[in-house]
Amino acid sequence: MLAEEPQDTFLRYSLAMELDKEGRHDESLQYLNGLQADEPAYVPAFFMAGQQLARLQRLQDARDVLRDGIRQAQVQGDAHAAGEMTEFLGSL
Repeated sequence: MLAEEPQDTFLRYSLAMELDKEGRHDESLQYLNGLQADEPAYVPAFFMAGQQLARLQRLQDARDVLRDGIRQAQVQGDAHAAGEMTEFLGSL
């Protein structure tokens, strides 16, 4: 399906989640990074990348991604996502 619609946000996000489950973290993070770079950025990709990086003990990378995600969520008016990422960032 992704071959037919390579820019489909939901398919790209779903693939990133599956790759994470399979332990293919570099590939998963590449998809999440692509979603973060899109205009407008896909806010859930920041949170999932932050969580994945934290599980991998890449804490500074996780903090950086979460800070970027909080800013992006605020720009997009998504207070709920900004709050969740702020709370998770505080726990690191």
